[in-house]
Amino acid sequence: MSKPEFVYVTYIETTPEKLWEALTSSEFTRQYWFGAEVRSDWKAGSPFALTLDGEITDSGEILEADPPRRLSYSFKHQKFEELRGEPISRVIFTIEPFGALVRLTVLHDGFVEGGKYLGAVSNGWPAILSGLKSLLESGKVLAIPRTALNKGFDAK
Repeated sequence: MSKPEFVYVTYIETTPEKLWEALTSSEFTRQYWFGAEVRSDWKAGSPFALTLDGEITDSGEILEADPPRRLSYSFKHQKFEELRGEPISRVIFTIEPFGALVRLTVLHDGFVEGGKYLGAVSNGWPAILSGLKSLLESGKVLAIPRTALNKGFDAK
């Protein structure tokens, strides 16, 4: 039996370097990740944090950083009580040139069978990545409500 995981593939009209910057720069993430900022020096073994409204919502460690091809970090949710007990998961971004486009594959795994976190991630990532694609291609972010991040579990 396979383990629960979330996989998302999209094609973006940009360069691998610009996509890498959008994934690792707080200036970019604030625009498409609903105001969230990523914090790290992006070196393997370094801490990672995602902050929203001055609060750490998720934290982890950089597992792999190979700019502009591959980025991976562990991911532990901190904000919602009902998700804090879930195990540490892993996010892998694979960036591949594809003609004039870039193919971005996001794999988020390490979930427990029957846990709530996979449902939250399965709704959050598409909203986040849609905003990322729109920002890189048009310079504008889609007006997706922040509540899209909380679908799939009962956030209080």
